[in-house]
Amino acid sequence: MSWMCSGSTNNELVSNMLNARIISNERVVSAMRSVDRAHFSHHNPYEDAPQYIGYGATISAPHMHGYALENLHDYLQPGMRALDVGSGSGYLTACMAAMVGDSGRVVGIDHISELVENSRTALEQHYSDWMQSGRVKVVTGDGRKGYPDDAPYDCIHVGAASSRTPTELAEQPKAPDRVFVPAGSFSQHIVVYDKDRDGNVKEQRIMGVTYVPLTDPEKQRDDRFF
Repeated sequence: MSWMCSGSTNNELVSNMLNARIISNERVVSAMRSVDRAHFSHHNPYEDAPQYIGYGATISAPHMHGYALENLHDYLQPGMRALDVGSGSGYLTACMAAMVGDSGRVVGIDHISELVENSRTALEQHYSDWMQSGRVKVVTGDGRKGYPDDAPYDCIHVGAASSRTPTELAEQPKAPDRVFVPAGSFSQHIVVYDKDRDGNVKEQRIMGVTYVPLTDPEKQRDDRFF
């Protein structure tokens, strides 16, 4: 079970998720081994539970990042382009960058400038070549509106729960593409939106979850969710 995946090291954590069949794709496993969560979360980084990172935000539990990458790996092939909305710590942004390779690009966007600076510091310290080459970048902004500057994207990951269909985000991916987003207010679930080459969109609910809401920075900063 996911809550039994905690480890004493990053490799042990990833191995436990692999044994629990939360992750199975070789590229997902390789990315999660190559990006150490301790670079982005200083409090219990290998515990399989969300950890508070300040400013009303958490780094999601490792198993949720594993599920996200498993559902997105076909859209994180080398050379592809991805957007991570609510990038927070920057950990998942880095994992996605590990998967798209030198010819790809991943943009992390968060509306809390301090979180963006913290994630940028971690990326520059541990993955400086990715930052210098433009393989990964993090920006401050309202992720609910996406990030048109680097659109279109092969996939979009949203790291907080949206109470409505993210129509502005849906306009920025390519076709085909995939958007992975937690949806709902009290009863939440992961929704995957798939767009085919003709622009037709299919919606699929894949699991129940509990995420912090996708909200305004002022509401998030007061920490009322913790």
